[in-house]
Amino acid sequence: MADSSLPLELRQSLKPRLPEMLGVLRRFVTTESPSLEKAAADRCCTLIANQWQKQGVPAERIPQKHRGDHLRVVYAPNKPQPSGQLFVLGHYDTVYATGTLQKMPFRVSGGKAYGPGIFDMKAGIVQALFALEALRQAKLRLQKQIVFLWTSDEEIGSESSRKLIETEARRSDAVFVLEPSFGPSGLLKTARKAVGEAELLVQGRASHAGLAPEQGVNAVHELAAQLTRIEKWNDVRRGVSINADFIEGGTRTNVIAERARAVFDLRALWTSDMRQIERRLHALRPIHKGAKLKITGGFDRPPLERKRCAALFARAKSLAKQMHLPLDECTAGGGSDGNFTGALGIPTLDGLGAVGDGAHSDHEYVFVETMPARAALLAALLVTS
Repeated sequence: MADSSLPLELRQSLKPRLPEMLGVLRRFVTTESPSLEKAAADRCCTLIANQWQKQGVPAERIPQKHRGDHLRVVYAPNKPQPSGQLFVLGHYDTVYATGTLQKMPFRVSGGKAYGPGIFDMKAGIVQALFALEALRQAKLRLQKQIVFLWTSDEEIGSESSRKLIETEARRSDAVFVLEPSFGPSGLLKTARKAVGEAELLVQGRASHAGLAPEQGVNAVHELAAQLTRIEKWNDVRRGVSINADFIEGGTRTNVIAERARAVFDLRALWTSDMRQIERRLHALRPIHKGAKLKITGGFDRPPLERKRCAALFARAKSLAKQMHLPLDECTAGGGSDGNFTGALGIPTLDGLGAVGDGAHSDHEYVFVETMPARAALLAALLVTS
């Protein structure tokens, strides 16, 4: 294949494979894999491993005690020493409990395939599988080793997989994240916000609300004052949001509230803003005399800043143009494991997975006809990176 014709030829070679892609997708989706149910997740891991091993590539299970096993697949070029490594990253766990298929079965209707976890992100794993198969069938000479890592706990914070992800990323020249794209045109995600959670605990002093209100310190009033202060930190223009999405306090209407608490969702587009929010939270001081504050938590996913993605996106856009595929970019408010790799300074391109909508909902779906082209785009990126 000539270099200029490669992307289009990859797309054309994958288009007739759509029925096979749907067959594999059906098997992945109908093998439920909730993040919090190890036995079920492990069954899905076994299925995915078997599918990759049919490609003749090693699939190493990385055992986990409390979560599903992670799966590491390595494809090395036919040469003594690869000139580098490319890292393809995703997760097979879903937010749906076992039994969801009974009310939300896999089905194909109106050009869309539906099912729990189909968009976020089992279709992405299928696309990666067929991307590798297309490269192998085309007998293309790859210069770099490719590592595919499918994890089991992204939906619950990546606690057991983060170290593994970061270790693999440090060995890599680029990271391609198979999280779903955004919107019906399949936008790639070239920036993601930092994500975190913080808790503010207020300790007051109880007293009778009628007989001795002046002897009490109302924790609810202190919390309300702090919330008013924190709300002013929001900055839509800079992508900063601090939302108190859970609050509680007090015991009875005739007792001055002794305790109150709020839990905040934290988002920031830039590392500097992330650090400033954490500093401001931990610098909070009581407004009401006698109240005490305790702040815990903070950001657990750093931002994926666009500078980590710009060069890879430019290459992806050029390749997409060669295969007559419109492609653009966006900023995502949610985080992914790509946040971790980008924060290490590794070039990272996210949102390369399925095109569809409805993640984490009862109508999650992918646009079926887009799957071969998205697989071809990934294959082209792997062979040209």
